[in-house]
Amino acid sequence: MRVRDLLAPSALGLRLLAAEDELDRQVGGVMTTDLHDPGRYLHGGELVLTGMLWRTAPEDSERFVRTIVAGGAVALAAGEAEVGPVPADLIDACRRHRMPLLAVPDHTAFGAVTEFVGRQVSADRAADLAALVDRHRMLVSAAGGGGLDAVLDLLGGDLDLDCWVLTPTGRVIAGPADRLSAEDRDQLARTHLAAQRQRRRPPHRARLISGSYSLLPAAADPAADSPLADWVLAVAGDVTEWTAKRQQLAENLARLVAAERVRRDEGRRLRRRLADEVLTLLQRDADPAEISRALHASSAMAVRYEGASPAPAGEGTWLVLSAESTGLPDGALRSIMEEALADTSDRALVAGSGSTAVGVLPAPDAQVPAEALRELLAPLEAGLGSEGRITVGVCAPAAEAGGLRGALEESRHARRIAAARVGRVCVAGPEELASHVLLLAAVPDEVRRAFRSRLLDRVIAYDIEHQADLVRTLEAFLRSDGSWTRCAAQLHVHVNTLRYRIGRIEELTGRDLSRLEDRVDFYLALELA
Repeated sequence: MRVRDLLAPSALGLRLLAAEDELDRQVGGVMTTDLHDPGRYLHGGELVLTGMLWRTAPEDSERFVRTIVAGGAVALAAGEAEVGPVPADLIDACRRHRMPLLAVPDHTAFGAVTEFVGRQVSADRAADLAALVDRHRMLVSAAGGGGLDAVLDLLGGDLDLDCWVLTPTGRVIAGPADRLSAEDRDQLARTHLAAQRQRRRPPHRARLISGSYSLLPAAADPAADSPLADWVLAVAGDVTEWTAKRQQLAENLARLVAAERVRRDEGRRLRRRLADEVLTLLQRDADPAEISRALHASSAMAVRYEGASPAPAGEGTWLVLSAESTGLPDGALRSIMEEALADTSDRALVAGSGSTAVGVLPAPDAQVPAEALRELLAPLEAGLGSEGRITVGVCAPAAEAGGLRGALEESRHARRIAAARVGRVCVAGPEELASHVLLLAAVPDEVRRAFRSRLLDRVIAYDIEHQADLVRTLEAFLRSDGSWTRCAAQLHVHVNTLRYRIGRIEELTGRDLSRLEDRVDFYLALELA
């Protein structure tokens, strides 16, 4: 179709504002964007649809138009629903660059424009297999995740091709979820992350009990150093054995998924700013009413623009999570936590920068036990390098917005407990804050090492030299609360043998295991070991 077809009286009600001499250009597709620099996602021949949210000053128009011209766009359509009439500076920029500019009135949805273009273009492309994806590219941009499902349903019905879009934690974004078990999703996510970490060239192949799969990265930002927040396209079968045209179809589909991820992230930009504002309010101990307004504004935005579930009446319980990473690019943790917490709540709010992130989840989504969160994040271990690590602390639910400041501090204490553990992904919950573990986490490493060494080094050395099993005996004795008979039965030794071993421990350490204070010291030293 040509640009002038968009101006037909029976079409969409669009108005021409600039470059009336360029209306014979061929339109090959549509891209919906509010990015400041969408050039890298243009392939040439697109009608660019924009709500003009990128424009904060008149000079932004010149830069935006110059970018889409360089990317090969054939026309620009600006929506008037969000920011009002098309500004004169954008009209002038389009005239200078001979870029046809169309105004989209507030009563015309972007989805209607994409569908109109799709119908016109599809007649010329119906015979081309790879165009099955291109025909629906704009429908996805306008319709969100439902658009991806529509494309995957089409491929499954017309080509008998099963595909899924997964997050790095194995959540299904689109595709027939009932035909992919939780175990398979977990293995596919781990295979993808391991291959990305090793920088293997895609597609990555996974052979599971249920069959073979091909994995194609769908990176929102190809220049990013970490795949831990990117989606992955899983295709049933081995695409390397397909014909060239069918392989091109899979690659086009992966690009479409990446474009959908970009669209979704654009919708989150304003909510991210609100998340940072909430964190700032919490850190300066602002008025609870001000915090509550910001939280509810974020929830309303998620419902309106991202299709999130509405907040239940009288909602007022919140959960705070604190996370920290090592060995990851700055800012990667925030995206990782956004994707992971979306498994739990579509209204989760994540703030942060650098290597830290803070998440706030509204009730009733806020019932997230630490162990459940640990299992949710577990697949990410496959994508963490030798220096990579993620630690998360979870607070107890706060009944009101006024309790969020304390909840934030509680989650940070819990994160320090998680950081004291061994493992690449560690999570600690509020139940551990009333335990000795909290005190141990607050003690400097060198002090902990010295304490453990002072109590156990001689016992461990004796065990190595004599195979005396004193450390295991000490652990069993403390677990038995000092009961000789129960401990002897647990170790399958005579009580006299047990008494001899405990006596030897007391001789080596100069401690008395009949004293509560010495038992506590040994217990803590074993915990540190």
